[in-house]
This record gives sequence, structure tokens and C-alpha cells, in this order.
Amino acid sequence: MDVKVTLMKLTFYGQNCFHIALQDKQLLVDPFISDNPLSKDKVAIDSIEADYILLTHAHEDHVLDAEAIATRTGATIVSNYEIAMYYQQRGIEVHPMNHGGKWQFDFGVLKMVQAVHTSSFADGTYGGQPAGFVLSADGHTIYIAGDTSLTYDMKLIPMHYQIDVAILPIGDNFTMGIDDAVVASNFIECDQIIGCHYDTFGFIEIDHDKARNAFDQAGKTLHLLAICESFTVA
Repeated sequence: MDVKVTLMKLTFYGQNCFHIALQDKQLLVDPFISDNPLSKDKVAIDSIEADYILLTHAHEDHVLDAEAIATRTGATIVSNYEIAMYYQQRGIEVHPMNHGGKWQFDFGVLKMVQAVHTSSFADGTYGGQPAGFVLSADGHTIYIAGDTSLTYDMKLIPMHYQIDVAILPIGDNFTMGIDDAVVASNFIECDQIIGCHYDTFGFIEIDHDKARNAFDQAGKTLHLLAICESFTVA
């Protein structure tokens, strides 16, 4: 059977926020824009389109603009059960998932995988357990790690998927740093890495040259996208 292969376009909106343009649908990951000092003056939030919003966990720097964008666009929020119910009570369409589960959506297959972090809303509401996603769509597969430490569970991912591009946190202090992210790239057997969760505030500022060199020495490529810069998975 022939596999349909098209372009998957990832556009970086700062922190962990990515817009993913597929052939037929548009996805948005962890929207934190309106109060992000690096992106709030560069991203026209009211022009962002989304059919689905993927939320890895409930921290404000991942969900701040989710409700407003979902309300405006009619997007379905996909996240763990607790986060999904939080937004369902606000009248938003949701699709709840949990670790290890996968679902065939109209854009492709999404699997929820382990992440080691914490998760609560700004109002103190419990946000369930944090997660990452493996997205298979339009003939490509990407790993969206979310906020996580290095975990041996990452070794399970290439047992089932060949990852084309991985989005990994690299800012340290709250998540993996550069050295652990290099190990993570080995665990998932992926050579093309897009960094996230860095530079937004002082605790997670990084040395860009040092970060790129660490991946270069491992035979891999680290992409540090500027705000609104895109990366095409072809």
C-alpha cells in the first residue's frame, strides 16, 4: 500500500509552543504567547488557526492561551483526562487521553507517552500527570517530549516508531539540560532535534553555540528556531 508523504511544517512561537501545519489540519502545541516576553510582540495570536490544541501539562507557560484560542477557533483540546475535563467544563470540545494510549484522529495517529515533571494550573487545580506525544501524520513521525527529565522510558519509543524529528526541552533547571537531551536523542534514535523550553526567562537561558556543539559532537543537529521561524519535515 502506498503511503502518502507530504510536508509537515513546524513553526516556533516560543517556549514549547509550535504550530504544526499538516496537509488537511492545523495543530497547536502548548500555547504560551500573550505573556511570553520573547514572543508576545512578534506573534499575532488572533491570527493563529488551529483544529486541535495539544497540551502536555497544565503549567501556565504551556496553557495560558489555550482557552482563548480554542474558543475563537473551535479547536479541540487534546490532553490528559484531568486537563481535558478542566476545559470541557468551560464549554470547549476536548479529547481526553492517558499514558500509553493512542488514537486515530482525522489528522493522523497520536500516542501519549511518559514525561517526568509536575502539572498544575495557575489557580491550583490539579493538572494530572505530564506527558509527551508521538505524532504520526502525512507520512512523518515526530516526538514532542513536553517538559521532562531524561527518562529510560524514552528507549521504548523507537521500538514502535522511527522518529524523523524530536522536540526536546534543553533549558535545564526545570527540565533536561543539553547533556541529558543529547542522551535522550540517542535513546529515541533521532538525529534531528528542535530545542524548546529555553531562553524565555533567566533560569533557562542557554549558550547557543555550546548547545549546538554538544549535538554536533554526537553526530546530530540541534535546531534553535527564532520566534516565528519554521522547520519543514519533508
